[in-house]
Amino acid sequence: MNTETIGEGTGFGRSRIRHVSTDRPWTWLTLGWQDMMANKAVSLSYGAVLALAGWIFAWLMFEVGTAWAILPATAGFFILAPLLATGLYETSRRRALGESTTLAEAMAGFRRNPTQIAMIGVLLLVLHLFWVRVAGLLFALFFGINFAPSLAELPIALLRSDDLFPFLVIGTGLGFILASVTFSVAAVSVPMLLDRPDCSFLEAVTVSIQAVMENWRAMALWAGLIVVFTGLALVPFFLGLVIALPLIGHATWHAYKDLVAR
Repeated sequence: MNTETIGEGTGFGRSRIRHVSTDRPWTWLTLGWQDMMANKAVSLSYGAVLALAGWIFAWLMFEVGTAWAILPATAGFFILAPLLATGLYETSRRRALGESTTLAEAMAGFRRNPTQIAMIGVLLLVLHLFWVRVAGLLFALFFGINFAPSLAELPIALLRSDDLFPFLVIGTGLGFILASVTFSVAAVSVPMLLDRPDCSFLEAVTVSIQAVMENWRAMALWAGLIVVFTGLALVPFFLGLVIALPLIGHATWHAYKDLVAR
């Protein structure tokens, strides 16, 4: 059972953070699955579009000879996903009100609080570009700017390099720090902006960070589940995103509704 924190609230005084049990993310996934099954056409179409975008991106990377950038750029997908799922939050919001949703109505969710949602988008895009730049810089520092084996030879060339292990350690460490910051900022901020058109970008980010900090055990599990589900979805050449992204998107809406109260 959820219990609200005692006190006047958090952030700007209009929202309170609820404490939830550590295993609560499993409930969010269950509710998210129910939303997805109730809106199959919209949810699966949403996921299919993003899978197609992944294919196009990978093809472009092959064409320009930067196949090595696919992995760090794909990792950056985790950064942008909270914004990309806005239409799914809108679908869940409308279902809670007893309303059916078309794909066009789902996409209209971006217009409920456009300026503030756009500000979150800019922040997430900057974080994404920062991560891609850092990954490219690390790759050049460890392997040199002239390290350019063919795609078929790339795995063997990396395994033979003495710099692979320190590259992975440092890259993983920096990626974890950036991912933690991004998760705290975006955990509930985008659905909050959609749900409350009068809410500001700063308030939503502040409440999101507080929700993560005050429920760090549950949110650590939730972050881990997101990574596992999305990672497995990316393995079959992005095909799993057709199901994984809608599931996580709808579940994130329920995470927000559980964690943040007026």
